[in-house]
Formats: sequence, C-alpha cells, structure tokens
Amino acid sequence: MKKYLKIDINTFSQEQADILISSLSDIQFYAFEQEGNILVAYIKEDDYDDALFNDTVGNTPVISKKIIEDTNWNAQWESDFKPVRIGDFAIIRAAFHAPPTGVKFDLLITPKMSFGTGHHATTWLMVAQMEHISFRDKNVLDFGTGTGVLAILAEKLGAVEVLAIDLDEWSINNTIENIQHNHCTKIKVEQRDNLEGLKKTDIILANINLNILDISSASISAIQAADSLLLTSGFLQKDVAAIENIFIGKNYQKIRQMEKDNWVTILFKKL
Repeated sequence: MKKYLKIDINTFSQEQADILISSLSDIQFYAFEQEGNILVAYIKEDDYDDALFNDTVGNTPVISKKIIEDTNWNAQWESDFKPVRIGDFAIIRAAFHAPPTGVKFDLLITPKMSFGTGHHATTWLMVAQMEHISFRDKNVLDFGTGTGVLAILAEKLGAVEVLAIDLDEWSINNTIENIQHNHCTKIKVEQRDNLEGLKKTDIILANINLNILDISSASISAIQAADSLLLTSGFLQKDVAAIENIFIGKNYQKIRQMEKDNWVTILFKKL
C-alpha cells in the first residue's frame, strides 16, 4: 500500500504560502491545503528528500510531519471539495454537488484523493483563458493533466483529438474515470513524463510549474508549428519574466496574461 507524507507548515502571509506552494511543487509535492496560516503539503513517501525539503522551506516553522496510508478518502474530500465556478462559462464540481444553472459547461470531476484537486487559482485561470480560444477541430495536448479537467473541457469546446498525459498513476486513473463521467470520446490518456515522439499539436495546455516548463520548453517547441498556441500556468507573478524569456527564446509571442491570487496564466503563440 502506498504511503504519503503530510507536512504542516506555519506561514506568515498568503504571499509566503504561495511562494512555498510553487517551490514545493518543484520538488515533487503535488497537493496542498490551507487552514488559516497553516499550509498542509502532501508528497509520496518515496519521493520525499529531507535535505531538499529543508533547503526549500528554510527557516519557515514546520509544525508536524505525519505518514498516512492510501485509503478511502471520500468522506474527507466530500466535506472539503467546493465547486469552482468561472463566471457563466464553466463550473467544476463533484457529482454530489447540485447541478448548476446559468453556465455553458458543467464539468464533473471526482478527485481520487482527499488532498485536493490541485491549485484552484491556476485551474480557474486556465479555464478562463480557454473561453477565449478556438478549439474547434484542433489537436490538443494536456500536459500534466491531473484530474483531466482541461482535457475534458477541450473536447467539449470542439477539439477533434485530445491527448492527456501525466507522470502519476493516480492522475491517469482519475482522468480516465472523469472522462467517463463526462461522456467524452476523443481523449486518449498516457502515463509519461516527457513529450518525446509526440506528433505536432495545435494547442498545448500546460498547468504545471516553472521548473517543468523550463525543462520541457525545447520539447514543447518541437511539437508545435507556426500559429500553434501554448497556454501555461502553475507559476507566480514573480516568475513571469522567467517564463517569458524561456518561450520568447523558443520563438513564441506572448498573447495574453491573466492573474488570480498571485498566480498567473500566459497564452503564447508560436511564430
């Protein structure tokens, strides 16, 4: 049975919490909760490196570390998971939430673990940007699919083919379940950690983090032709210049930027 490490960290401001989330995401932490000033971070026990963690948090007080086992988390996440609504465009909800009114797209997402559904601010931003992109008859790659929500929305927006990839097995299994719940038929799911060998892609959705975007930038550029779109998120406002430099250097043009709760999404076009 898989085991996970739950670490409670005492933060002094929302800005500090956001920076820690971004930094910890770069060292394999993949889910976070905030309870007042306490940031709760989760990582697979096999992925945890104590020295790397200590270097990342520095002098920030760590309240507790606890090993927990993979089990049935439904009771906890049902109490914690709240719907995410993006204006009248879309709502992301679980099946136990009441059906919405006044939205174009109703996305049913059941997260497999209690540890949350990812960074809601970045998910909100990605979906908000997707409202203004034409997906009709496009080939789409969802890089770091998580729960599959962006892949599902891409199909509903008219994509002709969607490939959803992720490194984590639980994300792959969760994505497959959510695809079925949303009656999607054009999404292929693969467990992989790179883009090698993939065919040209009209639109790439990459809600990941600065480190992975940097490492993968050459591979991203290699599978996109002129006028293809790259929608990125998973990084903070302080990282915008770095992201711009990475992709402008790969012959992309910045089209549009949006911010929410200190998180940012940027839409690029390949020149």
